[in-house]
Amino acid sequence: MPEPAAPGEAIPIASDHGGFQLKETVKQHLSGLGFHPVDMGCPDESSVDYPDYAFQLAGAVASGDYQRGILICGTGIGMSIAANRVSGVRAALCHDNFTARMSREHNDANLLVLGGRVLGVEVALDMVHTWLTTAFGGDRHQRRLDLIEKPPTT
Repeated sequence: MPEPAAPGEAIPIASDHGGFQLKETVKQHLSGLGFHPVDMGCPDESSVDYPDYAFQLAGAVASGDYQRGILICGTGIGMSIAANRVSGVRAALCHDNFTARMSREHNDANLLVLGGRVLGVEVALDMVHTWLTTAFGGDRHQRRLDLIEKPPTT
């Protein structure tokens, strides 16, 4: 059963221009918690295409290079849609501590997606901490994840 993240773990993080400021703040927060943030872009607030960053980070998690990662765009919607196109990724767009905790406990989300333009900084930082320290519940939740991996054929 996947465990919570452990201090010292490398956590990739990426954003588009709409999430850049929050990404920079989350990177500092991760370092303060003892994690090693791996910045996968974007480099500044210049307009970029969010799918490029979502696919890069999601691919790194899906390939096993990293156990989990964080994506940030303006609302989080675009990043979550793009990342969930990558097989093996369970990207969860979260809005508060409850959804962050449930995304790990019930859904074993391996990507946390945040909206830089819709979340307060303190809420976002609390969510990151909650998400990193919550373990997957397994049992009935694993059965449901197995169902997602094998959708019905019509």
